[in-house]
Amino acid sequence: MTIEERDVAPRGADALAQRFPRPKPLIGTIHVEPMPGAPSYDGRPVEEVIARAVTDARAYVAGGIDGLIVENEGDIPFRKPERVGADTVSGLTAVGYAVHAAVSVPVGVNCLANAVEQGLAIAAATGGSFVRSNQWANAYVANEGFVEGAAAEALRYRSALRADHVAVFADVHVKHGSHAIVADRSLEEMTWDAEFFRADVLIATGTRTGHGADPEEVTRIKRAASRPVLVGSGLTVDNTEEILSIADGAIVGSAMKEDGLWWNPVDTERVRQIVAVAEGFR
Repeated sequence: MTIEERDVAPRGADALAQRFPRPKPLIGTIHVEPMPGAPSYDGRPVEEVIARAVTDARAYVAGGIDGLIVENEGDIPFRKPERVGADTVSGLTAVGYAVHAAVSVPVGVNCLANAVEQGLAIAAATGGSFVRSNQWANAYVANEGFVEGAAAEALRYRSALRADHVAVFADVHVKHGSHAIVADRSLEEMTWDAEFFRADVLIATGTRTGHGADPEEVTRIKRAASRPVLVGSGLTVDNTEEILSIADGAIVGSAMKEDGLWWNPVDTERVRQIVAVAEGFR
């Protein structure tokens, strides 16, 4: 089926190219430490959480990263979207504002789990360029329970915020969950669904944080898509060449941290090594 034969909204401008002047951008993930309200929050001053995020941001940029995404990974276990409240939003807003002020690269927001409306509010308040939605269309069974697509309400909320400049980067076949309830639909159809619901950029991921995306799955999404496709997990110095030969860029976290562990500080040398491989595709 060709793009013209599909019932998909006109593509418009390339949201990835609009935000990242260099092709095949690499976006570093800032895994924010536990904040007030999270089970693992130990009562430390929030200034320390913010300082760690800013340090990671500067380390990424020193290594040549093209952009950043701020994510409340330390809030494990995550609430379902409708239960993500003021504690998470206020904490992530404080972190996002400080990161945006500290660096000159585009900064996005991923408010977990799939709290896209909250993420849009944070991005609008902090100068964010994009949000990530882990489930944009359809539904799946996640660690948090049954999670439905966010698109219908999120797009209306974005309009209410006058935040159309904040792009939506949406996962196809999101990690950390089961897709049995849509197993009768092909990966290509789910790619078209995300586009039909006006996602600006699509994301292919592995099964868990840090796990590599299947190159065959990335290829299928890329072939079916009319929007840019990023790989959202599992990029390493060893597979960067293979992944970037298919995808339009990547969101990276674990591989750029000390010892390759997502909860550790960013290792600038690890960032430089992956960026150096990516330069061959620019």
